[in-house]
Amino acid sequence: MTDKIKQILRRKDGAGFPLIIAITLSLVMIFTGISEYFRLMIVAQGVRDAVQAAVISTVVENYDDVYHGVREGYSGAYQPYAGDFEESLDYGDIYDRLDNILGLSYSSGYHGKRTPDGKLEFKVWNLEVDIRNAPLASGDQASARFEADSTILLEVPVSFGGKLLPPMTIKVKTSAGYTPKF
Repeated sequence: MTDKIKQILRRKDGAGFPLIIAITLSLVMIFTGISEYFRLMIVAQGVRDAVQAAVISTVVENYDDVYHGVREGYSGAYQPYAGDFEESLDYGDIYDRLDNILGLSYSSGYHGKRTPDGKLEFKVWNLEVDIRNAPLASGDQASARFEADSTILLEVPVSFGGKLLPPMTIKVKTSAGYTPKF
């Protein structure tokens, strides 16, 4: 088989021209597929990093409540209330932070980013944040710290060869925690 290809390429009558065109087109298709894959991964990584930053800023906003009772050795987000303590959590506005970080706009229940010519680049929705408060007087245990886990759905339109394919839809998960420095 390889000897036949070598013979075709060595002849001077132009028989190798269609083979070279086919190889070139195959390489172009492979390259465009790989570049589309990398585009999807870059968008997903950017959204994950932005959600992480928005959740971290919400966790940091809770610093004043997390160490309210630092003198007594408490590390949870609790406030004294009628001789006892009650949870004091601040969820903040994560969508607003996410819109500012990524330049998103809200439309029809989705936060989306559009290209300058109006095409949808990606959209996110269904943000869920679970804040786990550290227990009272937990000490300095890594398993008993103030944490926030979040998930959000991301949809990115996929195109290949000028055709629009089914979109990539994934659930992006992030986690942030507040640990004592001293």
